[in-house]
Amino acid sequence: MAFISDTALDAALAKIKTATRLDICSAEPTTYADATGTDSLGNKTGIAIGDPADRAPDGRKVTVAAIADGAVTATGEAAFWAISDVANSILLATGSISDPQEVTNGNVFTLAAFDVGIPDAA
Repeated sequence: MAFISDTALDAALAKIKTATRLDICSAEPTTYADATGTDSLGNKTGIAIGDPADRAPDGRKVTVAAIADGAVTATGEAAFWAISDVANSILLATGSISDPQEVTNGNVFTLAAFDVGIPDAA
């Protein structure tokens, strides 16, 4: 059975915690350019991400705080989120939005708090 310590998982999550930007996207991005450009429908800088903690049923997680004032920069269906390290131009994590929403350029978007997690090794 493989094993990865909580310390190692927390190191990966600590990098995600340094993220400075969250984008809402029309498609799941695979690169920083996609996340912040091609697929982006809007963004929020200065996001708050909590410290690593236990994840149910196993593994570790960080919680991204709710967003109430994201800037919508294009019109479309926001179905994915992307978290990026802007200073280093790195896409750190992506995932689906649990309740995709139609957004309109010039408006504000909101997102409920959500977790980014890493399961224990199988």
